Amino acid sequence: MMTRRRRRKLNAEINVVPYIDVMLVLLIIFMVTAPLLQLGVDVRLPQADARGIQAPKDPVVVGVTRDGRYLLKLEGQPAEELDEAGLETRIAAFVRQSPETAVFIDGDMDASYSLIYRAMAALQRAGASRITFRGEPASSGAR
Repeated sequence: MMTRRRRRKLNAEINVVPYIDVMLVLLIIFMVTAPLLQLGVDVRLPQADARGIQAPKDPVVVGVTRDGRYLLKLEGQPAEELDEAGLETRIAAFVRQSPETAVFIDGDMDASYSLIYRAMAALQRAGASRITFRGEPASSGAR
């Protein structure tokens, strides 16, 4: 009796199901952790009954904290803490690139007027001509 050997045909297909499972798990992990990566400093903005202005597409926002720190916030990037000279240098670079750059100042409600005034003076020295203060709309019961 002769036993017949069967030749096994090689399977050249890649099973992608485990890779899809891993990809979905990674997608969920990134979706959960992405909002947590937006680190920043809380700045309590003052409130006022004023109508909003049309914001430019890519605003440059300078935050002034109550303890006198300056934060440069650009769209899609985390806030960067700078001193007065560093703030002036960075804003001057933006103004050289686009002279009509609008700069918003987010001054903390508890920050002294002199801190916000110094930030505005640094922005003017840097060549920014469109400087705007931002705040939050007044809550319905506040007056």
